[in-house]
Amino acid sequence: MSFSAKCRRPFGLALLASASLLALSSAPVSAQETTKSQKPDEQAVKLAPITIEGQAQNEAGDPTPSVYAGGQVASGGRAGVLGNKDVLDTAINSSAYTEKLIKDQQADTIADVVDNDPGVITSYSYGGSGDRYMIRGFVLDGDDVSLDGLYGTAPRQLVDVSMYDRVEVTKGASGFLNGMSPGGSGIGGSINLVPKRATDTPITSLTTTYGMDSEVGTHLDVGRRFGKDKQFGIRANLKYANGNTAIDDEQRETVAGALSFDYRGDDTRITIDSGHNEKNIDHSRTSITLNSALTSIPDAPSASHNFNADGTWADLQDDFIQGRVEHDFNENVMGYIALGTRHMEESGIYSTSRIDGTDGTMSYSSSYIVRNDTTNTAMGGARIKFDTLDVSHELNVGASGMWNKSHQAWAFGTAPRATGNIYGETPSSFPPLGTPSGNLGDPTLRNTTTVSSLFIADTASFLDDRLHITAGIRHQTVQTTTFSLADGSQSANQKVDEDSPMVGIVANVTEQVSVYANYTEALSVGQTAPFSGVSNPGEQLDPYVSKQYEVGTKADFGTFGGSIALFQIEEPSAFVRNGTYVADGTQRNRGLEFQVFGEPVTGTRILGGVTLYDAKLTDLNNAADEGNTPIGVPDYIAKLGVEYDLPFVKGATINARVVHTGSQYANTANSLEIPSWTRLDLGARYETDIRTYPVTLRANVENVTNNDYWASANGGYLTMGAPLTAKLSLTVDF
Repeated sequence: MSFSAKCRRPFGLALLASASLLALSSAPVSAQETTKSQKPDEQAVKLAPITIEGQAQNEAGDPTPSVYAGGQVASGGRAGVLGNKDVLDTAINSSAYTEKLIKDQQADTIADVVDNDPGVITSYSYGGSGDRYMIRGFVLDGDDVSLDGLYGTAPRQLVDVSMYDRVEVTKGASGFLNGMSPGGSGIGGSINLVPKRATDTPITSLTTTYGMDSEVGTHLDVGRRFGKDKQFGIRANLKYANGNTAIDDEQRETVAGALSFDYRGDDTRITIDSGHNEKNIDHSRTSITLNSALTSIPDAPSASHNFNADGTWADLQDDFIQGRVEHDFNENVMGYIALGTRHMEESGIYSTSRIDGTDGTMSYSSSYIVRNDTTNTAMGGARIKFDTLDVSHELNVGASGMWNKSHQAWAFGTAPRATGNIYGETPSSFPPLGTPSGNLGDPTLRNTTTVSSLFIADTASFLDDRLHITAGIRHQTVQTTTFSLADGSQSANQKVDEDSPMVGIVANVTEQVSVYANYTEALSVGQTAPFSGVSNPGEQLDPYVSKQYEVGTKADFGTFGGSIALFQIEEPSAFVRNGTYVADGTQRNRGLEFQVFGEPVTGTRILGGVTLYDAKLTDLNNAADEGNTPIGVPDYIAKLGVEYDLPFVKGATINARVVHTGSQYANTANSLEIPSWTRLDLGARYETDIRTYPVTLRANVENVTNNDYWASANGGYLTMGAPLTAKLSLTVDF
């Protein structure tokens, strides 16, 4: 196959047709977000056993935590197998970012949403265009995002968040709460996506968007409830966008659709969520590697400059469906089962760009990579409530399993590498491809992964429910089998099982303040080597166990709140050494987190915080690196966003956000470093009615000063910050 050849796959026509038919058959009904003038206690509409506030959605079984004052975050979120919990009642630190925030900030991907979180740094995957996150200084790969509490079904790489109601970020090791992630990352935290579902207020919303340089899109959102008691709900979303981004000569196409059904009966609840997520990217400015002989890292080029080689492209497509059934056997016993499947297809022509000289001299290799994955996942269990003397208990028992088959093939460019300069011209052609590994037209089975677990936990509540102690254990088993791409023979087989305990305690000191502590362990699938730039592409390292200690305090003063947390997490470190991806020693991260949110003054909203890190590498085979700072972990991160409703223009709001990240090392020797950086984002929106239809005009400008900077050294390669990017959108609710 030539480097310029590319085949676009048809997207989920049936799903998109269903969304269109639903929109055409629905009568226009006016629907608005909760207005800012309402008080928090006036916003909630309660329908037992489900809580809805504004456009908050229904998750089966547990009352959905309501939207908090200001509308940007929720008052709680999913605590894994423990269900939906209020922030003050859990021994973990978490944030749930709402659909309102996603709309108002015109967020496209998960990375855009978690840019609000002071504990998260975003970057690209190795040599590719997928999002990668660093939470509490540890990597969370795109493979390891969960969907409605279930691993294995969420789209990977680039997730279009317009399909989702909330993005929930849980800080710290969550192996007991969520089980083992598919790719083995997420030791520092996890991300869960909450699907959009029908609300009691009918929804018919049409949004048109524009993004620099010429990216134009349309998003249709339709939701209805049916039945005598509105027990049936359908929500459909459809989005298409295409055009050039603010990065020179980079073009992106998005095709996304989601269709959700739910039933809420007196004692039974059912949800079915399906979706299609497709991203097609031409000439993406991907991450960039570093020559091991470098003595310093050159300054970042112009913010909009595309230093990647021309002719690269990537097609990323995910299709998924999952369902959940919950039944109340009586007022004390609830049983549930969840099943899901996802099929993923990815292919692309990639350029592995490498900085070779301090003057910006670069060299380029090439690769053609094809990957198809099929993942099936299941979870079932029961939640049982009972009392012993003056102690109330909530017992959670269950089992989960996940089965993944990954078919892969690749071919790498031959020597010599093409040359260029990061500040100037880039090559227009690549070295020819070498002999493929596997069948590029029909990818060969590369590995299978089976993850299973049994769990039990008891939350005991004392002193009129002011003291909660949770103790649990999850027995986890992971088996990975690797096959040769040359002849299909088995080349490796690993099976490990481990008991992962968790203990947490929460004390409600007052109605507004709680203190908590937790200890947890987690078994994880071994990290996977990058597919290019190393001598062992795609190799999966041995499974490992991580440990976390955490103490903290949380406060909720009605209209604003916050949290402070101290933590320590340890896991085996993995990085590229002498061209090979290896596990060596231990990464120990200690930190202090401070976070604030809410509307402390009517009309003024705040969201942000600070995270301070003390991170070290220990027990390394290379004594010279002992005690050094891990790759990509800064000394601190600070983020603060402020919204202000203009008193002299009804319906007008202005906003600003500042993101500041400390310097980061790009190698374990700590000899290569990227400087600290600051980004300023500004925006405004205006809400009004036109002929009785609510209309919202939004405008946001990211990186207003067009600052050029290296945003992340995560993984030992560099991700550059986006240039000045203006976004406009017009939403009409019918």
